[in-house]
Amino acid sequence: MAANQLEDVVQRWRTTEDFKPEDHKLFLNAGHTCIAQGDCTQLLDFIKEEANQHIVRSMGSGLLPRLVNEVQRKDQSSANCQAILNHLVQICSVKELLNILLLQVEDSDPNGIADSIVVLMPLIQSVLLRMGEAKAHGLALALDSLQKQISKLPVPYSHKQEQEDVYGLCRSCTAVLTFVQPFVQEVKNQDTNSVATELRAALLKFCMESLREPLLHVQLDREANMTEISPLWNFATEIMAILAVIQESLPKILFYHPLRGKEDTISEKDAYHLNESRACMAYLLFVQLIATEVFPTVFCPVFILQCNMEYINLLLSRKDESCILKGLDLHVKSLERVTDCSLPVELLDLKPFHEVPKNLITIMIDCPIQHLRGKSLVVFQLFIEKLNGEAKHTFFRRIMKTSHHAGVESIIIKNIKNQVERYRKSAYEDSWFEGTLLISLLRDTIILPQGHETDLLHGMDRVMESLNLLRYLLIQERNNSTGIWIDLCHIANSYTKLLRLCLSMSKSYYGTELRRLREDKKIKAKEFKEASGKLSIQSLTVKTEMLGNMPCEAQDKVLQCALVTYDLMESLVVRIEEIIEDSQN
Repeated sequence: MAANQLEDVVQRWRTTEDFKPEDHKLFLNAGHTCIAQGDCTQLLDFIKEEANQHIVRSMGSGLLPRLVNEVQRKDQSSANCQAILNHLVQICSVKELLNILLLQVEDSDPNGIADSIVVLMPLIQSVLLRMGEAKAHGLALALDSLQKQISKLPVPYSHKQEQEDVYGLCRSCTAVLTFVQPFVQEVKNQDTNSVATELRAALLKFCMESLREPLLHVQLDREANMTEISPLWNFATEIMAILAVIQESLPKILFYHPLRGKEDTISEKDAYHLNESRACMAYLLFVQLIATEVFPTVFCPVFILQCNMEYINLLLSRKDESCILKGLDLHVKSLERVTDCSLPVELLDLKPFHEVPKNLITIMIDCPIQHLRGKSLVVFQLFIEKLNGEAKHTFFRRIMKTSHHAGVESIIIKNIKNQVERYRKSAYEDSWFEGTLLISLLRDTIILPQGHETDLLHGMDRVMESLNLLRYLLIQERNNSTGIWIDLCHIANSYTKLLRLCLSMSKSYYGTELRRLREDKKIKAKEFKEASGKLSIQSLTVKTEMLGNMPCEAQDKVLQCALVTYDLMESLVVRIEEIIEDSQN
C-alpha cells in the first residue's frame, strides 16, 4: 500500500472505534513491514502518538510475537522494539496480552528457552499487575507455563558449568525470582483478602514445583556457595524464603502432608511429585541449613528422623547420582542428632525403616559409582549404631534372611561381634547380646546357607567373619563364662564339621584344576592349539568370572588365590577346634 493510502486509512481509524477484520490485517501488515525493514523508530512514534492510542489498544497486541522475536535477536532495532513492547503491555487488553505472551512462552525454540523467558517475564509481569482481582489466576497460568519450559533446561553439575550457564538455567531462575517478587510482596502486605489468598496458593505451588524442578537435581554445597556467587544456591534460599513470607509452615508441609487440605483428591502421580518437593525441602533444611531460622526447635530428633525416612527412601530409590547423594546426606543429618542405641524396635515395623536399609544395600551392591557405594556403607553402619539392643537384634536377623549377599552378611556378623564386645567391656548390660538370646541369633547366623554345596569363594566374606566371631566368643567364654559354653561349642562343632567337608571338596577340585592347567602349559604352543578343542579347561565360576575365558596366567593366579583362601579358612577352623579341645582337657 502506498504511503498516502496508508495515511488515509490511519486518518479513518482515528475517527472510529469499530475496527473490522480487514483493519486488523492491514494494521499488522503495516507493523510487520516496519519491523522487517528495521524502521522501528517510525513504528514507535506511531504507537506512542496520543491520537493513535485507541487504535493501538484495539489492534496492537497482534504485533507482540514479531516484536519479541526482534528483541531476542538483539540487533540495532531491538531497543525500539522493546520500547514498543513496554508500551503495548500497558494499554492493550490484558486478556489478549496474557494469552499471546503465554503462547510465546510455550512455543519457545528449544535452543532459546532461556532467552525467551528473560524477554517475556517482565512483559507478563506488567500485564498481571494490571489485572486486579484476576491476577492470581493469571499468575498461576504464567508460572505453570514458565516452569514447564525451565524444566527442559539441563541442570549444571559443577560450579564451572553453573558460571558458564550454557543452557541458561541460572539466568532463567534469577528471572523467575524477579518476576514473582511483586506478588510475594502483595501477599505479605495484604494477607487477609481473597486476592492475597489466591496469590498465596499460586506461589505455594510455584515453590513446590521449583523444589522438584530444578532444585532436586542441583548439586549444592553450603561452604562453597557461601564464599562464591551461585545463582542456584540463591534460587534455593529465595524459594525457602518465599515460603516463609507467604506464611507457609515448613513443619506443616514436611510432617503433616496435606497442602490446602486437598491432597486426598490429587492423583498418585501428583502426590509423588509433592513428595519429591518435600524431600528436596527436607534436604535444604536439614543438610544445607537453609531457612533453619524459621524452623521450630521443639521437634525431637527421633520424630524428625521418622518423618524424613519417607523422603530418604524416595531419594535413595532414584537412579540419578544427585538424588541418591541427597538421600544419603539427609539420612546422615537425620541420624546424627539421634542418641546412640536409642531407636526402639517398633520403628522397624514402619515401611520406610524397612525400605531404606534395602535401598542402602542395593546401592552398596549394584551402584556403579564408587563414592556412593562407600557412603551408603557408612550410612548403613551409622543407622545400626542408633538402634537399641532389641532393634539391633531384630535388624540383624532381618538382614541375614533377606540380603542374600555374602558381603552384607559379613557386615552384620562383624556388628554382632562388636555388640558382644562392647557390652562385655562396659558396665551396661544388654540381654539381647548375652545368654540364650545371643545363642538364638548365632544359630540363625553361623551357618552355611547352601549346606555342603555352599560356594566358599563366593561366600568368603561371610565365612571368614563367622569363623572370627566363633573364635572370639569361645576365647571370651573360656576366660569369663556367661553360661553359654556348651551351646557355643555345639554351634562351633556343627559349623566347622560342615565347613571342613566343603573345604575338602573345594581344595581337591581346585588343586586338580591347577595341576591340569600347569601340565597343559608345558605342552608346546602348536600341540596346545591342536589339543585345546578336545581337552578344554573346564569353566569354573569364581566370583562371577569364567576361568575358561581367562588367559592361562590369570587362571593360575585365581586358582592359587582360591587355595590360599581355603588354607586360611582351614587354619581358623583348626584354631577353633584347639580352643574347644584345650578347654575340655
